[in-house]
Amino acid sequence: MGKVYSDDIRLRVTGLVSEGTSRRAAARRFAVSESSAIRWAERAAKEGSPSPRKQGRPPGKGPLADHLDFLVAAVEAKPDITMPELAARLEAETGTEAHPASISRLLCRAGFTYKKTADGIGVRTR
Repeated sequence: MGKVYSDDIRLRVTGLVSEGTSRRAAARRFAVSESSAIRWAERAAKEGSPSPRKQGRPPGKGPLADHLDFLVAAVEAKPDITMPELAARLEAETGTEAHPASISRLLCRAGFTYKKTADGIGVRTR
């Protein structure tokens, strides 16, 4: 796997290239690969910065994102609903099959937490 370079070295290489040095010469001077220097210079020219792009799926996407309002309404109507019950209700009413852990992660990102009460019954709260 490749080595991760800091923004500092990326800016130094692209700064040297913008001053007129070739990309390959700038790569040799800072001991980085030529292909990295070429990519950084191209990215700096197109996007204004050689910083790496964000990785991973954009937030708010995924198969359950469309059902967030339904899930929030179901939890607010019955705060002590379990995740398997919520998954079964989602499948029965919308036809979307989801693992209970996926639903739990989605609700955690939506701001819900699971609180235990003194009598041992848990309740999801926002």
